[in-house]
Amino acid sequence: MKVLLVEDEPQVASFIKKGFEHEGYELTVGYDGSTGWSLYQQQPYDLVILDVNLPHLNGVELCRLIRAGRHRVPVLMLTALDSLADKEAGFEAGADDYLAKPFAFRELLLRARALTKRYAETGAPQLLRLADLELNLDSKIVTRAGRRIDLTTREYSLLEHLLLNQGRIVSRVDIAERVWEVDFDTTTNIIDVYIGYLRKKIDKGFEPKLIHTVVGMGYVMREQ
Repeated sequence: MKVLLVEDEPQVASFIKKGFEHEGYELTVGYDGSTGWSLYQQQPYDLVILDVNLPHLNGVELCRLIRAGRHRVPVLMLTALDSLADKEAGFEAGADDYLAKPFAFRELLLRARALTKRYAETGAPQLLRLADLELNLDSKIVTRAGRRIDLTTREYSLLEHLLLNQGRIVSRVDIAERVWEVDFDTTTNIIDVYIGYLRKKIDKGFEPKLIHTVVGMGYVMREQ
């Protein structure tokens, strides 16, 4: 089972990491919100644990990004702030559970197990949606208005990345690093070519158009 921990206190992160790995979990640590978001986009996780007070991007904002992508993953938030208002902010952002610091590792582990079990028992597929476009992360099937759309492996990866970042401008450099996993070559137009392929398959003949070009910046998926 893979766990993403985003925690800016090295001692706390080390304590949690050792505990989870002792229990047989694979745990990845990000020490600030931006790094956590980057790690989250690189692979699927079975559980995300977020500290609230993070540099660059706080835990509540990061939780909102995770939920905006419609990726179905349990989120547990950690914080030294134990007020009702802080808890409300976390739950409104989409968190599933909340644990105040300091805490016993055993309690964290029990909550983590309960959350992952609850998600597993629902059996619902993990879906990314925008308007009438739907991408099933389990079956890798893409549909629009109920019609199945066949994509190549690269087209699928590009669409998944855009949907995970829907509403946000994604640069060509980011696409190259996240989808092609290479340094961006400014002399090639391969990304623009694949964007064109996607548009023909998921936008042509449908309304509204979902893939938009932001001149000089990149691409964004949104309904308008």
